[in-house]
Amino acid sequence: MKQLFEKVFRREHLTRQEAQQVAEKMFEGEMTDSQIAAFLTALKIKGETAEEMAGIAETIQSKAVMIPCQQENVMDNCGTGGDQSGSFNISTTAAFVLAAGGVTVAKHGNRSISSKSGSADIFECLGLDLTLSPTKLSILLNEVGLAFLFAPHMHPNMKYVMNVRKELGTPTILNLIGPLTNPVHLDSQLMGTYRRDLLEETAKTLGGLGRKRAVVVNGSGGMDEASLAGTTHFALLENDRISMHEISPEEFGYTRLPLEAVRGGNAEKNTEILLSILKNQASPYLDTVLLNAGLGFFSNGKVGTVKEGISLAKDCVASGAAFDKLQQLIRAQQEVA
Repeated sequence: MKQLFEKVFRREHLTRQEAQQVAEKMFEGEMTDSQIAAFLTALKIKGETAEEMAGIAETIQSKAVMIPCQQENVMDNCGTGGDQSGSFNISTTAAFVLAAGGVTVAKHGNRSISSKSGSADIFECLGLDLTLSPTKLSILLNEVGLAFLFAPHMHPNMKYVMNVRKELGTPTILNLIGPLTNPVHLDSQLMGTYRRDLLEETAKTLGGLGRKRAVVVNGSGGMDEASLAGTTHFALLENDRISMHEISPEEFGYTRLPLEAVRGGNAEKNTEILLSILKNQASPYLDTVLLNAGLGFFSNGKVGTVKEGISLAKDCVASGAAFDKLQQLIRAQQEVA
């Protein structure tokens, strides 16, 4: 173990197997908080690779509480967080739109770590239970097409790093790989990252973890979402090949807006925003969700272009289907509880 630490301290990359070795010790409680902090910080300074991300992600996933799902082409649409944008919960809201459009969404997330409101905080404000058993979560996925998978319950071994993450107060490789460790077998994924320099590396990692199709996105201002503030960059994984792309708000009839236009607040405030969007109330919040849901439909392969995805997203919201999906999820949770 000491040799692997020294290798990272020399700013040398670890192989996938070496990253797994360190992660195995980390997530079995065999490393001190000081060792964990040193390792995470050294990786961040060195720069993370696809091999390192895949190795750690595979180790975390191997220790997860897995959720069976009979649906085809299941996807997730979560981001890394850590972009410091203070935005509302975009991907959480978009998940209801995607599910309304016929995509099965295994929404993986947590409480807030570096922002005011995480996806778990929103689902809780909506009155949804975060602690359902794997069997009940499987029922929701198969019958509703949407379930929230609360990371601490899916990944109990993450308890060994929680204190260090909070004390460091800065995003690390664990933020980067959080979206990679969904406890459902995913065929497709829309993943946001605050690291534009790692778009291609992250797409490689997703391919190595078995995704058939995926989009890794970084918005203007470093957002881990597609943004109306300017150019959004993304890597597309398709047919085992990765291509790089850019889109702008103007391509889809949107006006550029500053990041402040989608600023959120605490969980209660962001839940109000979510409900206003699902009720099709015009706002920059709605347009941002339509853009991201459109990209989600494209990531899943439901549509052939982002523009077609946005059109489908608009229909899902305007028809009331997205709001109905929320109500369906609430009713189904009450029935299985």
